[in-house]
Amino acid sequence: MPFSPRSLLAYLSLILAVFAFLPGATYAGALAVAIVVILGWKDMRRVPQGVFLVACIGLVYALWRDIDLLAPAVANVTRLAGLVLAVMLLSTVLGRSRDLQRISVSLFAGRPTTRYLSLAFGTAMVSIPLNFGSVAVVGSLVGERIRRDGDSAATRNATRAVLRGFGTTPSFSPLSISVVLTLTLLPGLTSASLMAVAIPFAVLMVFLGLIWREPEAPEEEAGTDESANLAAWLRFAGVIVAICIGVFVLSHQFAVSYAHAVTLSCLAVVIGARLLAWSRRRNPPLASMDKVSNELAIVGGSAFIGAIISGLVLGQINGAAELPHWSWPLLAACVPWIYFLAGLAGINPIVIGTLAGGILGSIWPEGAVLGLGVAMVTGWGITAFGTPFAANALIMERLTGYRANDASLKWSLALSCTGLGLASVLSAGITYALN
Repeated sequence: MPFSPRSLLAYLSLILAVFAFLPGATYAGALAVAIVVILGWKDMRRVPQGVFLVACIGLVYALWRDIDLLAPAVANVTRLAGLVLAVMLLSTVLGRSRDLQRISVSLFAGRPTTRYLSLAFGTAMVSIPLNFGSVAVVGSLVGERIRRDGDSAATRNATRAVLRGFGTTPSFSPLSISVVLTLTLLPGLTSASLMAVAIPFAVLMVFLGLIWREPEAPEEEAGTDESANLAAWLRFAGVIVAICIGVFVLSHQFAVSYAHAVTLSCLAVVIGARLLAWSRRRNPPLASMDKVSNELAIVGGSAFIGAIISGLVLGQINGAAELPHWSWPLLAACVPWIYFLAGLAGINPIVIGTLAGGILGSIWPEGAVLGLGVAMVTGWGITAFGTPFAANALIMERLTGYRANDASLKWSLALSCTGLGLASVLSAGITYALN
């Protein structure tokens, strides 16, 4: 079946993101992204439409006042759009695998505590390569359970686990936009040092979630014939490890930007899966990109807005900021809360991340940049599971029928506030110790 113009342009923007180092590629890629959004306008949600319109206002302002603001802004749009499209292609490829289907069934089994931890950590693991696709894959199990047995404490706790499990991803996944953006905007920060702090924090948040769930009776394990065996888990984990190794080698050995490295590594797996299918005389259809307008509007528009605002603010800063020593830990402590409050107002974390990394990163004490990086990824993660406007909350609402406001905000507010407090203390402490 021939692709629509929208899908073809989306693939074109992905190709241009791969070759972003060529002259004019970032401008052409950003233009292709904008056309894809416009073509899909009537099918989009209001929030992505609003983000795109604000980005258009930023474009007009940059053309009128300072055209130099456009180069970094369009580069952000093209690179992040390429990252999103590559991850979506990867999600489609892995979603067809029998291993992933068996793993998903295995996650919804066992005693209440075991089931909660399995769903949370399982969603976190699946989300490394699948991003939002992990919520759709694991969340569909919860939706099917509700359709079969109705609403229960087990399904509500499962919904909590899926959302909170995905919410840990921005804190530790090397493929998440949060980590990519943070490492891109804070060039003095290494992925190893960030992961060393962010991963234990993410694990702690999952275990803290055990406190804020409903009591339920244990159930017998079901569907054992469809459960994943060790080989399925090892094959799936091998794909994740291969992607992570590819990102590390490209970014450290070949000096490829982190966002570009993630895009190339994901596409390598996609191409490898296609070659493997051909070797088995199969020809699965290419994924359609007809319904990516919402994601491109939010990711691309937010990145563009953040870059324009960052450029304006940085233009007013002359030299290093002269602030008292105690102010840096205080600023680090405020960053996670800013993410969360902005998320409650419907502002995408990409905007806050671009502003925090672009503005604060340029004036932050070089030795203490780890504190700012930790504040950014932990605040992003808590916002991802604790605010009702997050994409994963809307996906779960569609799959389960539980209102996003209840599943994200009402059911997890205490956990969110606890996590924000811990993130503030951790970020401030690291900043104070290293400054």
